Amino acid sequence: MTNNLNNYFRIKRSTALLLFLFIFQNGFAAIRLPNTISSNMVLQQNNHVTLWGWASPAEKIFVTTSWNNKTDSVVADGNAHWKIKIPTSTAGGPYTITLKGQNTITLKNILLGEVWVCSGQSNMEWSSYQKLQQILDELPHSDNNNIRLFQVNKSTATFPQDNLEGQWQVCGPESLKGFSAVGYFFAKELQKKLNVPVGIINSSWGGTPAETWTPAEVVASNNELLKLAEEKKPTPWWPVLPGYAYNAMIYPLTNITIAGAIWYQGESNTATYSSYQTLFSSMINSWRAAWKIDFPFYFVQIAPYTYGSNNEGNLLREQQTKTLSTPKTGMVVITDLVDNVKDIHPTNKIDVAKRLASYALAETYHLNMGNYKSPMFRNMEIKKGKAYLYFDNAPNGFMLNSGKTANEFLIAGADKEFLPATVKIEKDRLVVFNPKIKEPVAIRFSFSNTAVSNIFSKEGLPIAPFRTDDWPVNTDKVNP
Repeated sequence: MTNNLNNYFRIKRSTALLLFLFIFQNGFAAIRLPNTISSNMVLQQNNHVTLWGWASPAEKIFVTTSWNNKTDSVVADGNAHWKIKIPTSTAGGPYTITLKGQNTITLKNILLGEVWVCSGQSNMEWSSYQKLQQILDELPHSDNNNIRLFQVNKSTATFPQDNLEGQWQVCGPESLKGFSAVGYFFAKELQKKLNVPVGIINSSWGGTPAETWTPAEVVASNNELLKLAEEKKPTPWWPVLPGYAYNAMIYPLTNITIAGAIWYQGESNTATYSSYQTLFSSMINSWRAAWKIDFPFYFVQIAPYTYGSNNEGNLLREQQTKTLSTPKTGMVVITDLVDNVKDIHPTNKIDVAKRLASYALAETYHLNMGNYKSPMFRNMEIKKGKAYLYFDNAPNGFMLNSGKTANEFLIAGADKEFLPATVKIEKDRLVVFNPKIKEPVAIRFSFSNTAVSNIFSKEGLPIAPFRTDDWPVNTDKVNP
């Protein structure tokens, strides 16, 4: 009797196991895709792009793309993962992608074009949800089948994730609601000038410091970055821990072939400005390493604002300028695009996006955009009590948009006491002096939290803030 019972239960267990395996293989192990691979997406043109997902271990998956009517195949590994690279052709569409294994998935309305990621904190995130008038005015006219939007939902994770929440949508009045204004206007400008489809992925979160967008191990590898990161206090509104936003909102995107990234962030790092160049350049390099693409990275220098400590805003801007030493980066200066220095969110997002787009069109797509860069200080000569300043990116010289002389210039002698300076424009150089300073030593320009200057290149771009000295700077708290 005992042997019969043992045989009975052994058969029952075997039958149950076989039934489980049958259900698993035929029901639960169908081909699955991450949310970033779906109908309505844009794939990078003239490239080899990656498709990936999950399936039964050892399951063979056939992938057919309609732009070349070619079928490729891949076999899922022992971890139920699969990944395949497929060639894309020149921009166009709509196309389909069919994936066939134990089940069949057909992705429709696929376009080939240019794919960009936009990220950062609130000035990148700002949208119709914040009643931004520029985007509210745009909504009724935003139908554009050649622009596709992917909004990454806010999320955090302790470790890198392989999927995220979001979906590809055709641009229109409904899908544009809540989407980054800067990201959209950037995509619109590229789509218009290149005349190809553009996909823009928005992964931004207001208030976030750069640490949380940087892999935790990168922060931990630098003692100064780690120390400053540990001093950040938790908030109820956004993550501050290293890697938390990166793990959930950036890493899951890194299989996507992209043309480049745009970035608008820095306000939440002003209190720790001294390490920002190291942090920011490390973040850029870590993203490129994760993507395995040395893509261009264009960013916005933070705008004038009444920060709580003297000079912390302009010291952060100085660190952003230094980040230009990182290859294939570009910075747009927006000191003139501010209507209220007491508002950390300037409302003019269209011109910010156009300046970013001009960088991309010139440097990534090699179009003739004229002089698209702000003038950058190059060197200084002292002659007979005057400082002669020379600049890059000002081939046609300078102009004033108001007043009789350029404002926001300070000059100092060896005593390090700065006084307002008189400025004369001489072709492509500036002559700076003050009769009280017989032997000038240093010049500072737009070197305060709220400096808004009146001098521009002839092309209408503001000079990037700078200083010629490395003297200590007052960072005391501002009196209330």
